[in-house]
Amino acid sequence: MLRPIIKYGHSVLQQAAQPVLELTDEVQTLVNDLVETMYAAPGVGLAAPQIGVPLRVFVIDTSLGHDPAALVALINPEVIERDGMQLEEEGCLSVPGFTATVARPRFVKIKGLDRNGVERVLEGTGLLARALHHELDHLDGRLFVDRLRGIKRDMIVRKVRKLARAGQW
Repeated sequence: MLRPIIKYGHSVLQQAAQPVLELTDEVQTLVNDLVETMYAAPGVGLAAPQIGVPLRVFVIDTSLGHDPAALVALINPEVIERDGMQLEEEGCLSVPGFTATVARPRFVKIKGLDRNGVERVLEGTGLLARALHHELDHLDGRLFVDRLRGIKRDMIVRKVRKLARAGQW
């Protein structure tokens, strides 16, 4: 089922998500809804808080649906290792219409449970590392805007507030 994507400024995006304690039918439905909503948006990744569910679950597909093997769903993910730095332009489905250059690790290694409860260790570089780190940020109550400093961050925040006042956010 398609779910509405929560936008920047909503409190659920600013708080750490809770761990999933049991893989229930509701968690399976959540993963399915995240995948469907991510592809419809379209996006590279989507975390449960972005659809208003404060649980540590995210999905990523850097192929945008072109390669079924590229789809990753992780439950209770955590970083094992990170290294290096990459600076690339990035956006977010919860901050539509805005992008900025964000520093992210060049390499990320994470572990978490797949939708069947099997522990997976995933390593990523480039876009995959960026997407993994970005979605992990969502689970910790951070958005890419929170990683910005100075005039770029101020400009995005001001424009969002202006859109919100006009009822367009």
